[in-house]
Amino acid sequence: MHSHDRVVPLLIAVLLVSSAIALTAQTAPPSAQAAPWALVWSDEFTDPQLDSSKWVYDIGGGKWGNQELEYYTDLPQNVSVQDGKLAITARQEKHTDTSKIIWNFTSGRIKTLSKFTQTYGRFEARIKVPFGQGIWPAFWMLGEDIAKVDWPNCGEIDIMENIGKEPAIVHGTIHGPGYSGAGGIGNLYALAQGQRFADDFHVFAVEWEPHAIRFYVDNNLYATRTPAELPPGKKWVYDHPFFLLINLAVGGDWPGNPDASTVFPQTMLVDYVRVYSRKEH
Repeated sequence: MHSHDRVVPLLIAVLLVSSAIALTAQTAPPSAQAAPWALVWSDEFTDPQLDSSKWVYDIGGGKWGNQELEYYTDLPQNVSVQDGKLAITARQEKHTDTSKIIWNFTSGRIKTLSKFTQTYGRFEARIKVPFGQGIWPAFWMLGEDIAKVDWPNCGEIDIMENIGKEPAIVHGTIHGPGYSGAGGIGNLYALAQGQRFADDFHVFAVEWEPHAIRFYVDNNLYATRTPAELPPGKKWVYDHPFFLLINLAVGGDWPGNPDASTVFPQTMLVDYVRVYSRKEH
């Protein structure tokens, strides 16, 4: 083939590559096209103890609904920092609360309420979840006005929930007035056959903007929530500051209770939690 005969095939190849690049740019998630993120808050869990300037404990049992079986404590056997990671551990043990009620399980639940809140941004954590029937780890957010307007009017964004009987699946869900509890609007993300979330760390994130909340696992976009998806006449309640929560529940309406197959203790490990905002131009 003469040299000038190569021009046409070469031109076609260039056009095809250009088209592919253009198509990729058009189909990339909005976050890939927009301005980069700027880190505004994080906990890398490098301190030997939980950083009280960033987190507070939720303490108690039975007061958050769901018929859960655990009592949340601030004890180091339930919440600690080990080797640069947050460890929240659920234990099968007797615990008597201040009302003399005896609980059969203890665990941990922490939040950033009164320490840190933000409206919009990217919220992510690198987590290795525990496993077993009745085990329910979660990384999530609530509107900071919950004490004023109550749940679900404050809004809830569940960045990651896993129930032990679904070892390869996590859920991302929003809850608000008229679409809460079992009526929450969500999607699931499943690993390839034979894999379990408990076997390794994964990064769970949401990118939250005025009219969209996008859900990611390991930077894979798997769900986008918008006001258009709400039931008719229901309110989008994601336009004000939210705070973060991390907890490990035992039992409850959704996962069901532990059974003879469940091994205790079970520990949820968190490598880091990071919050970003849109970088200003």
